[in-house]
Amino acid sequence: MSNVNNLTSKILKDAEERKSSILAKAEEEKNKIINKKRDEANRLKTSMIEKAKLESATRKERILSSAELKVRNEKLLSKGKVIDEVFNMSVENLCQMNENDFRNFVKSSILSLNIEGDENIILNANGKKAINEAFIKEINNELKDKGNLKLSQSEGKFRGGFILEKNGIEINYTFEALVQSLREELEFEVANILFN
Repeated sequence: MSNVNNLTSKILKDAEERKSSILAKAEEEKNKIINKKRDEANRLKTSMIEKAKLESATRKERILSSAELKVRNEKLLSKGKVIDEVFNMSVENLCQMNENDFRNFVKSSILSLNIEGDENIILNANGKKAINEAFIKEINNELKDKGNLKLSQSEGKFRGGFILEKNGIEINYTFEALVQSLREELEFEVANILFN
């Protein structure tokens, strides 16, 4: 019986040792799994933080870029309005020309053109106050044998200057058209004067 007790005791002792060994291996395996998952979680966390940083930096850059573009566009729009105002003021200043200067402008402009001399001169209401038939006759005399300009009965819907018309073809010497034609070549220079 003592052999049986010894055997039982030995089996129990072996079982106890195996139990401890199995529990130790299980604990070790558990720790390995936990450490592996913790490392994966840390890598994922680091990756997510880096991705969030990159996304926030990109988003910040886009927001700043968009804001800078908006500011630049608003500045350009404001500058454009100021330049428009300068050219509109130029037209307005030309419209304020006294009658004598206006007659000299009309006369010198017409005499500098290569025209047939039988065109109609279209004027606005203010122009009709300054230019009369006697003045047209004076221009016709200077045009010599081709001078047969006529003062049009129709009134132009422009701010100042005049239009020469013949058979539906117009030579536009309105102040608006003259300033607009000069605007392309002067706009850069005007902008430099205004904004530098």
